[in-house]
Amino acid sequence: MALLVLSLVQLMDVLDGTIINIALPSAQNDLGFNLDNREWLVTGYALTYGSLLLFGGRLADRFGRLRLLYIGLVGFAVSSAIGGAAGSFEVLLAARISQGLFAAALAPAALSLVSVTFAGNPSERGKAFAVFGAVSGMGGAIGLTAGGVLTDHLSWRWCLYINVAIAAVAILGTLVFVRDREGVSRDASSRSIDLPGAALIAGGLGGIVFGLSNSAKDGWGAPVTWLPVLGGVLLIVAFLAREMRTEHPLMPLAVILDRNRGAAYLSIAISGVGSFAIFLYLSYFLQQALGFSATAAGFAFLPFAGALIIGAGVSGSALLPRFGPRPIIPAGCLSSAAALLLLTRIDLDTGYVTGVLPAVLLAGFGTGLIFGSAQNVATAGVARSNSGVASALVNTMQQVGGAIGLALFTYVSATATDRYLSDRGDQPGQKAQALAALSSYHTVFWVAIGVFVVGAVVTAATFRSGTIELNENAAPAH
Repeated sequence: MALLVLSLVQLMDVLDGTIINIALPSAQNDLGFNLDNREWLVTGYALTYGSLLLFGGRLADRFGRLRLLYIGLVGFAVSSAIGGAAGSFEVLLAARISQGLFAAALAPAALSLVSVTFAGNPSERGKAFAVFGAVSGMGGAIGLTAGGVLTDHLSWRWCLYINVAIAAVAILGTLVFVRDREGVSRDASSRSIDLPGAALIAGGLGGIVFGLSNSAKDGWGAPVTWLPVLGGVLLIVAFLAREMRTEHPLMPLAVILDRNRGAAYLSIAISGVGSFAIFLYLSYFLQQALGFSATAAGFAFLPFAGALIIGAGVSGSALLPRFGPRPIIPAGCLSSAAALLLLTRIDLDTGYVTGVLPAVLLAGFGTGLIFGSAQNVATAGVARSNSGVASALVNTMQQVGGAIGLALFTYVSATATDRYLSDRGDQPGQKAQALAALSSYHTVFWVAIGVFVVGAVVTAATFRSGTIELNENAAPAH
């Protein structure tokens, strides 16, 4: 029951990244703001969430995972209620930024609670992370579905109000079923919070996410794109240099320098990049080429969620305890690459069942293989005093991967569209525009195939052979 409650928390956290996207056009019409402001409703959430995750993870270690979970749930519910009732763009933006703030507390608290709750038994831990990984991977698909249904049949405001109901159930469930086996860390290294380090990593991640978000509109050569990215990289370098010297690091480097954990974080980032091609551009194809409504497009992704549950279950509970991550996560990358290869063959008259569904199922299964194992490996063998920050890194890598995916594929898509029309002399007409869009989707899918193939090679070379060590009482890393 504790796992069910914590998975519900994770679901709320993950689906909010996509549920609001479908609602934004309706919100724009209702509140009367422009397109640039609309983009800030996505960027504002992503900036706050992505930049504060590591700090949220350390707060969970310092003040108690359960305590931070309650704070995050209440704050997220209040922020969502304010956003749902917003009468102006400014109020809605403030609510989205506040959501990102509390999500940065929720995500590492929930994952680290799963990690410490199921630390003793490798089989139970594998099953728990199979469930939790499935929820993490399919949250985007559920968000698309829920966003379409709520927007079409109620109002865009219910894409925010729904969080109040979920949070209320999660709070009650937490009160009854969730216990923190080690409340506040007893390790002295986590009692002091490295505030300068927190500022450096928040600025670094924030700069990268902000710059990548601008690239979608302004291009890679614009100063508003590359300057924040460059500044973010320099701040992260400064953060790593500080973590090597400070007595109480925000993120002990041994957490990420372990080969298995480092490869797990990398695989989560790669999946975050590549999966964006499937969610965003396949959704475009379904709506613009096949004429699906927002609701129908959302439901078209439900088989992805079902296949992901199967993949995560097989990966986390059956394969990982027996074989370790080395053969499983590369196989997940290759399954996702195969799904994208099928999507390079779609055409304007492709049917969903014969042309799209097999790829959706393959992609879901591959994502399940990755998430069902990677989240487990990323938090395995970490001292409990560092479980919060190790968990925060999982969400950080997923968030940064998504930002990179958005920037990369937006650029690739726009370039491919322009090239198609230019090669044909800028043919006018709706058919030419549709063919140009299809060409851009194919190009995006080919690039994403490359991302997953590289991911398979790199993770196969990086992971150690054999099963993982689950010693949660390991000495804290400094």
